[in-house]
Amino acid sequence: MKALIVEDEAGAATRLRKVVAEIDSSIEWIGWEETIEGAVQWIDKHPAPDVIFMDIHLADGSCFEIFDQTRVDCPVIFTTAYDEYALKAFEQHSLDYVLKPLKRNQLERALDKLHKYYNSRSEANTEAAFTNALSASDELRRMLVKVGPKITLVKLEDVAYFYSQNKITFLVTKEGRRYPLDKSLEYVESNLFDESFFRVNRQFIIHMDALNGMVSHTKGRVKLTLKPPTEGDIVVSTERSPRFKKWLTA
Repeated sequence: MKALIVEDEAGAATRLRKVVAEIDSSIEWIGWEETIEGAVQWIDKHPAPDVIFMDIHLADGSCFEIFDQTRVDCPVIFTTAYDEYALKAFEQHSLDYVLKPLKRNQLERALDKLHKYYNSRSEANTEAAFTNALSASDELRRMLVKVGPKITLVKLEDVAYFYSQNKITFLVTKEGRRYPLDKSLEYVESNLFDESFFRVNRQFIIHMDALNGMVSHTKGRVKLTLKPPTEGDIVVSTERSPRFKKWLTA
C-alpha cells in the first residue's frame, strides 16, 4: 500500500514511519508534506495514495482546510495530540483517529481497519464497507451515536453504564443522556478494555462511578442503585457476585 504523510514535525513523521514499518512492511511511503499548501498541491498532482496519515495542526493552519481546497479520495488516519477534533475528523470520513504520542497498539488498530476497508471494497456498497471498517474493536474509547439525522460523539469517560432492553443496547452518560447503540451488549463487553466497567448481570455493564448504593440480596446477591437512576432493580447475578466484590476492592 502507498501512503502519504501530512505532518509538520519531523520527529513525529520519523516515529510514524518507524512504527508502521515494524507493523506492516508492505506500506510504501510515497510523500511527506508539512503544510496545507504542500498537501493540496501533492494531492492535485498525484494519483490518490491508499492512505494518508494526517496531523491536524500544521504549520500553516488546520488540516481540515485541505478538504475545503481539494478532493481526498482515500482513507485518512488522523494523528494528533488533541481528542476534541474526533467528530470533525469523522465528518471527513476518517478511518481512524490516533492520539500522540503514537503508540504501537493504536497504529496496529488503525492498520487493521485499513486492511479491512480494502478487503471489503469488493462489496457492492463501498460506503457500508467503510462503516464496517470504522467499527473495529477499539472504537469503544469513543462512540459515535446517531439519533435521527444527528451524530454525537460520546467519550467512554462520560459513560455511566450500558444496558440492554428489548434487544436494543443503550448507553447512559453521567449527565443522564441516553443513546441507542447498534452493537449488542456482548459486543460492548468484549471490546471494553477499561477496568472501571463491570458487567453485573445479563442486562447491565456499569462504571464504578455510577454506583450510588448497595444492599445485600437473596442467595448472596447484591442489589444496586445507580446514578443516573434506572427503572427497576439492578441485581448482581449469583455467579458474578464474587468477581463483583473483587472488582470493587481491586
